[in-house]
Amino acid sequence: MRFVPPLAALAGGRTRFFGDARAEERPMGPLLAGLSQLGVTFDADRLPFTIDAPARLGGPLVQIDSSSSSQFISALLLSAALLPEGIDLIHTGSTLPSMPHIEMTVAMLRERGVQIDDSRPGRWRVLPGPIAAHDQRIEPDLTNAAVFLAAGLLSGGQVTVPGWPEDSVQPGRLFADVAARMGAIVELTDNGLIARAPEGLHGAQIDLHKASELTPVVAALAVFTSGTTTISGVAHIRGHETDRLAAIEAELASLGVDLHQTDDGLIIQGVGDRGEGLAPTRVLRAYADHRMAHLAAVVGLVVPGVQLDEIDSVSKTMPDFALRWQQLLDQVQGPL
Repeated sequence: MRFVPPLAALAGGRTRFFGDARAEERPMGPLLAGLSQLGVTFDADRLPFTIDAPARLGGPLVQIDSSSSSQFISALLLSAALLPEGIDLIHTGSTLPSMPHIEMTVAMLRERGVQIDDSRPGRWRVLPGPIAAHDQRIEPDLTNAAVFLAAGLLSGGQVTVPGWPEDSVQPGRLFADVAARMGAIVELTDNGLIARAPEGLHGAQIDLHKASELTPVVAALAVFTSGTTTISGVAHIRGHETDRLAAIEAELASLGVDLHQTDDGLIIQGVGDRGEGLAPTRVLRAYADHRMAHLAAVVGLVVPGVQLDEIDSVSKTMPDFALRWQQLLDQVQGPL
C-alpha cells in the first residue's frame, strides 16, 4: 500500500486505493505529502484514498517526515529514477527507524544502474535514468527465519537455517547478534546459520531500532531468560500491523509474565527456560499480525496448551508457516 502509489503516479491519471480495516488505520500521510510535491493530488491522508497524477510529474525536491516508517523513503526511492528530474529527497524528522531497510533499497537500486547520492545523512539524490534488468538469487527472508532460530534456542538442541548469507543488508541479520547477547551460541557454517543455547538464555539490553520487526520474537525469547530484558528503539511499531507494543504486553501479561511498556519499548522479567509460574492453556491473539503469530508459536514451545486465534495472519509473508512449524516440531527428539 506504500510502494504502489508512486508507481500509479508514474502512470498518470486517477487511481483509487483501499484495504482492510487495519490498513485504513496505518499512516500514509508522509508518502502522499511527498507525492503532492511532485504534482499529485489526493482526497484523504490514509486508506481509502484516490490520487490524481498529471501526465508529467514535477520535482526534484521532496521533503517528508518519515519518522513513523522507513517505507515512505523506500517507496519514493524505488520509483525516483523514472521521474522526469529524478528526486532530491530530504527526511525532515528527528528520527528515522529501520535504516537498514533504506540501505537495502539503495543497494538494490545501485545494482540495477540507478545513480544515487546518499552521502548526506537524511538526504537522497536520485538521478533520472533507466532501471536495468537484473537476474538475482534472492536471499532467505532473515526476519522470518528468526522464529525458527528461536525454536532452537529454547529446545536445548539447535536449528540450522540454510542459505544464511555471509554478508547481507537485511535487518533480519541482526537476530544473530541479539541471540548472542542473550547468551546463545551462533555459528555461520557451510550448512547455514546454527543457533543453540545449551546453558539457557539471560536478559539483555537490546536496541532494535534498526530491526524492529524482530521485536515480537525477541520479546517471546525474553520470557524464558533469567533476568530482565529491555527492548528499546521501537516506539514506531505502535503503528505497524497492530500496536505491537500494546499487543505484546497484553498477550504475555495474560500468561502471567511481568512486563510493561516504556516510551520506546518493553521491559520484560524472565521466568527461566521452563516457563515456571506461567498460566497454561491460553488463547493468544494474533491481531491480524504475522509477527504476533510468531510470538505465540515461540511461547507455545514451552507453555503447554497455548493456542493462536488466527493462523491466517501469517499469510502476509509466510502462508505455509503452520506447515513449516509442524515439520520443525516433527524433527524434535524428545520434549522441548
